[in-house]
Amino acid sequence: MRRFARSTEMTLLAICVVFFVALVIASDGELLAANSLRVLLQFLAVPVLIGLAQMVVLAVGQLNLAVGAIGGFAAAAMAVLMADHGVPAPFALLIGFLLAAVAGLVNGVLVVLTRINGFIVTLATMTVLIGVQYRMVGTRTVDAYPQALKIFGSSALFGVVPWIFIVALIVAGGLSVLLRRTVPGRKLLASGGNPIAARLSGISNDRSVIVAHTLSGAVLGVAAILTVASSPGVNKSIGGDWLLPSFAAPIIGGALLTGGSAVVLGTVLAAFIVRFVDTARAEFSLEPSWVNFVVGAVVLGSVVLGQVRTRRQQRRTVVKSPDVTVAGGVS
Repeated sequence: MRRFARSTEMTLLAICVVFFVALVIASDGELLAANSLRVLLQFLAVPVLIGLAQMVVLAVGQLNLAVGAIGGFAAAAMAVLMADHGVPAPFALLIGFLLAAVAGLVNGVLVVLTRINGFIVTLATMTVLIGVQYRMVGTRTVDAYPQALKIFGSSALFGVVPWIFIVALIVAGGLSVLLRRTVPGRKLLASGGNPIAARLSGISNDRSVIVAHTLSGAVLGVAAILTVASSPGVNKSIGGDWLLPSFAAPIIGGALLTGGSAVVLGTVLAAFIVRFVDTARAEFSLEPSWVNFVVGAVVLGSVVLGQVRTRRQQRRTVVKSPDVTVAGGVS
């Protein structure tokens, strides 16, 4: 409990509480209405997932610029399969999910085979997938898919907690267990934290990179499913605004750009904060650009503070390290 009280997650939780109370006061209590809470949580499901998808790649010291492209491509594929080809919804959603996972796998394999930075590789695949998405849907909006799927996307437990948000939390919980409690997850974090030490320990850093990108694609596949279910239709713009939130949530949540960290709870809480900023923008009728400005400034500040914290930890490690033993056994 002491460790949690001093953690980044505790700080983010406190900010969330303060933000929420301030918004409740500003809205004269309207935010506490069941419908308002449902809308708030409904629009949080996908940001949570895209933040987690980026966090997994950051854990191995990589970047994924194709987050929105993978999700948009998968969502477009699902919608087109159901609307244009009459594929039953369960099969169409499964195919779209697998396509997203395969896209992530391709990213990981390309990074390993070419030894090119993931920034460049995912930039290239992002461009390709955006083109494929446009080829599938063109300028239209695809919305002729089963009504039952749309009902699921808008339904909520007790009329307050959307089912799609519950799915996002389940994915977050499963990802936390995978990264912290399983051997593959620990190997992935070890590769991100210290690749040289991981290799000397018999861990394949290449495999960790491939697993991270594939897992990121799988999470984006779930995000695509929830997007199709909760959106009135799918068009070429789906996923186009996912990139900044995907970086904002994990970085604000405490993820290190150098890798080795799994901040699932921090990512979820940071997604809440970003959503609260957007809600405040709507409440006070501010320009939408203010959201990007605030989020970008917070991300930049988080990166700077993270670098400062890392340097302080390195200095403390050097100071506390034991003296080196010299010849003759005298230390």
